[in-house]
Amino acid sequence: MHTYGLVSLALLAASAAAAPARQHPMIHSKSPYNKDFKDPYDHKIDTVGEGLQPLPIGNGDDRGTDMLGPRNKGRERQNPDLVRPPTTDHGTMKNMRWSFADSHIRVEENGWTRQTTVRELPTSQDLAGVNMRLDEGVIRELHWHKEAEWAYVLEGSVRITALDTEGGSFIDDLEKGDLWYFPSGHPHSLQGLAPNGTEFLLVFDSGEFSEDSTFILSDWLAHTPKSVLAENFRLPPEIFNALPEKEKYIFQGSIPGPIKDETPKNFKKSKLNFTHRMLAQEPVNATGGRVRITDSTNFPISKTVAAGHLEIDPGAMREMHWHPNADEWSFFIQGRARVTIFAAEGNARTFDYMAGDVGIVPRNHGHFIENLSDDEPLEVLEIFKADKFQDFSLFQWMGETPQRLVKDHLFQQDPELGDKFWKAVEGAKKDVIKSQEHVEEEEYADEL
Repeated sequence: MHTYGLVSLALLAASAAAAPARQHPMIHSKSPYNKDFKDPYDHKIDTVGEGLQPLPIGNGDDRGTDMLGPRNKGRERQNPDLVRPPTTDHGTMKNMRWSFADSHIRVEENGWTRQTTVRELPTSQDLAGVNMRLDEGVIRELHWHKEAEWAYVLEGSVRITALDTEGGSFIDDLEKGDLWYFPSGHPHSLQGLAPNGTEFLLVFDSGEFSEDSTFILSDWLAHTPKSVLAENFRLPPEIFNALPEKEKYIFQGSIPGPIKDETPKNFKKSKLNFTHRMLAQEPVNATGGRVRITDSTNFPISKTVAAGHLEIDPGAMREMHWHPNADEWSFFIQGRARVTIFAAEGNARTFDYMAGDVGIVPRNHGHFIENLSDDEPLEVLEIFKADKFQDFSLFQWMGETPQRLVKDHLFQQDPELGDKFWKAVEGAKKDVIKSQEHVEEEEYADEL
């Protein structure tokens, strides 16, 4: 169904009460960015998918006009709700969007890395993200961090190694959709596997994190007197003349063999499980998509990071909700989205996101995630600095609140519309991702 064909419950109820013959709510020419365009319900507009160029022209009124000066039309198409915000946007709000495409890339031997931290996105206070690529055999050298590290494999395959505080070792090979988690200070390494290496998203439990402040093996040894190294390892000091003079960071290594052939002779297997197969989880099936939640309840080692993987079908929407225990740090893997954030005191702002973008929603701020496309799926990671994934559903709240109280709040002036609203929510069933077609075709087919 075309975006402009979506019909809201409020429109149906109003039109039924006003006249037997309903006129379509939007009157527009070929482009919705014209003075004669009117959409009283602020429906989504997929400017990228539909090849439209947004303009700051008012929605059915005399506000705004065209643009004469310098402009970046590509950026405007990616952010149509900044160019012409919905009429419900109001007040001021800090920026909640950053694209990894705008992050500086550190290019290394057959690999690269880029990051999104509080320096790139000042609202990213709780978490920081790193996007890294390692070709086949390429090593992110042995190291550790002050922060805990959570990771999601975006493409390819990767081998990880880690050591726990009791001297237990861990080695595992991971593929797309798998996770790992290293608590603060735990030493580890990463290496791309055949045939094309790997690319992954790293998330650290502090927005102040910097990939350049890592504790790296070669860097430490290069800044330790060779006499100390000789005493520590009980070897002649001249052996250490062959050490690298500075950190190696990301470098081409030899191609790893099977894990069973590379396990050290005195290997002591860790009692901890540092990895998890997120996409192998059985999803929660909603009317408009699928959700997988991974937190300390099913990935016990992950004490400071919880996450949800969302597959939002074309035309569907992550329902209106909020998170009480942490800011949301979202990473958009595929598709295009519209998110309106409600910040209380009448403040609300809408942001648009594409693949490779990072979005922030502060704790307790109401919001939704709407798939802008009616043809393409939307894939998103919701990530939190928390041990458990928590959210409140607006729909469920309304359905589990006494009917009289809900009607008094929202429909005191029109009890008939209040009855229709209550009928829609009285089941109080939480539907994490809502299908718009489901609402229209099954419940209001007679109105269309």
